[in-house]
Amino acid sequence: MPQKLKQTQDISLGNNLRKLRNSASLTQEQVIAQLQLRNFSISRSAYSQIEAGTYNIRISELIALAEIFHTDYNTIFDGLTYKK
Repeated sequence: MPQKLKQTQDISLGNNLRKLRNSASLTQEQVIAQLQLRNFSISRSAYSQIEAGTYNIRISELIALAEIFHTDYNTIFDGLTYKK
């Protein structure tokens, strides 16, 4: 079973991924197409949930998104802190 990163309301990668997508001048549909070229079966609804922080993203999807956005993991996790 693929490993997933659980997103919660207080800790979510969604905003950072949305900013990276916008910086790359890509639409959600274009990102989905790039993911599908990498053999990920993902719908626009599921991708929208990733950016909303309500979808537990697979680590493999995160790796692919880092490639698509030409970024590193520090940028994806930028500003996220652990809150007790």
